[in-house]
Amino acid sequence: MDLRIGCRLEIACEAPTPILALVHPHTSLLTNLLDHEQVSLQPDRPVEVLTHWQGNRWCRFIAASGTTSFGYNATIQQPDAGDPVVPAAALCPVQFLPIDTYPYLNASTYCDTAALMGLAWATFSSVPAGWPRVQAICDWIHAQIRFDYSAVTPEKTASQTLADGAGVCRDFAHLAISLCRCLNIPARYCTGYLGYTGIPVGEEPVDFSAWFEVFLGDRWYTFDARHNMPRCGRVLIGQGRDAGDVPFLRSFGDHRLVGFEVITHELASTLAA
Repeated sequence: MDLRIGCRLEIACEAPTPILALVHPHTSLLTNLLDHEQVSLQPDRPVEVLTHWQGNRWCRFIAASGTTSFGYNATIQQPDAGDPVVPAAALCPVQFLPIDTYPYLNASTYCDTAALMGLAWATFSSVPAGWPRVQAICDWIHAQIRFDYSAVTPEKTASQTLADGAGVCRDFAHLAISLCRCLNIPARYCTGYLGYTGIPVGEEPVDFSAWFEVFLGDRWYTFDARHNMPRCGRVLIGQGRDAGDVPFLRSFGDHRLVGFEVITHELASTLAA
């Protein structure tokens, strides 16, 4: 499928302020792009795209005093099929894990594993290791946590999400990641474009989405505790330990986000309509 993706951000600053925007597709998807990426910045000034060692592509610029408009647009081709489902994927014992997966077993800013260790082992240790255990974690979170925009707080940790019983996609991901790490399953946070591709259009405006990946066998697999179903149309932007590593906007000074729009839709569906 061909997808149109992008965003429009309006940023208000009292003084010129360095900004990092994380909105470009991950380097692993560069060959999927169907045309040139378009970046706009008003007032006009230099913009550079810098690639992190993890493959995340950061857009760096100086926001002007007053209001700065930043836009990104691209067309990308993604598989028509949903996320791969591989029930036979086995747990990789800790002693055989690739060295670059070990950071994804540690606690991080929003993934407070110590607070959830007892719960994780008491609830999931009897579930067969590997894919069934990760899926059981997703099923449990999907049943326990209510999706609710009003439950958003920027500092919310995984254990606080569980206590509240509510959160948004990033909170679902943080809780799932934390429980996986408690059980010695490397898990990392993913942010990207998803929208309503392949499902009925909802009432809420499209936003950046969050899901997570776990390392099973010899590779990473996608899971999504919020939707808890294979989805098509995912476009990965960035990967990190948690949302603190991959914010869509990072400001090195005071700013207000006064306008925000995320665009993701299937071109074929648009043309047919």
